[in-house]
Amino acid sequence: MKEKIKIIEVGPRDGLQNENKPIPLEVKYRFIENLLNAGLDNIEVSSFVRADRIPQLNDASDLFDLINSNKLSGKFSALIPNLKGLNRAFECNANRFAVFTASSETFNKKNINSSISESLNLINEVLKQAKKKSIEVRGYVSTAFGCPYEGKTAANEDKVIEICEKLFDWGVDEISIGDTIGVGNPVQVRSLIKRLEKKWDLSRFAMHFHDTYSRALGNVTKSLECGIRKFDSAAGGLGGCPYAHGATGNLATEDLVHFLHDMGFETGVDLLKLKHASTEIFEFLGKVSTSKVHQALGEVNE
Repeated sequence: MKEKIKIIEVGPRDGLQNENKPIPLEVKYRFIENLLNAGLDNIEVSSFVRADRIPQLNDASDLFDLINSNKLSGKFSALIPNLKGLNRAFECNANRFAVFTASSETFNKKNINSSISESLNLINEVLKQAKKKSIEVRGYVSTAFGCPYEGKTAANEDKVIEICEKLFDWGVDEISIGDTIGVGNPVQVRSLIKRLEKKWDLSRFAMHFHDTYSRALGNVTKSLECGIRKFDSAAGGLGGCPYAHGATGNLATEDLVHFLHDMGFETGVDLLKLKHASTEIFEFLGKVSTSKVHQALGEVNE
């Protein structure tokens, strides 16, 4: 049997949140349906953030209501930015939560207007309430390999370990380690993963790479060599970071899937159906996918 790699699709939330063009509820729902049809059953759907902060996600409640009313089958997570958002998530019966912090103080303040310590206090409260309802929670630790404001000085392994320790102690089920602006390299990746492995089972971690400098797949390779079997990605390479100037999209799910299949891993994803899901959303946005595999598959089909 081929070894299975778990892919967490973040396109609907992380990928679409920065788009200026308003995206109707039915378009987002169709995107999620298409991703499910392609075999991606672990999807980050939206965030219960204030509408004035990220207007694109102001329909999070309606989107979860639609998913629930149509009884879609999968793990659908919501990013929880504050306690008000937590209550909205409870009301919508979101079945998985995500919480966020960063290893960079400056990034944290510009991104969520709080210090690392303040963000951790909020996360602790979210976890307490989520665990009462037996809801699975994943934590994001961003800027693990560099920060748009503090540069490489933010790539502090000790700080990342310290944050992970708190999150696991408080009950987080899984942690996604983020290369927010795509500056990480395989040497950094190996060093950090080896540190994590000394304290925890690597099955509790996912890696979240951006492809700003075309390093994502190289970092995936090193992560695989070190024992990581979970990765975040976004269909078509959607996304970026509104607080990180010049940070292009997430690692494209098509590129990740093709790469993994070519090396003999199993993902459960149908690449052509995934291309269809990406094509529809990019056509609506009036953009072209940055995924090299998406483009190559398009040429083959023409």
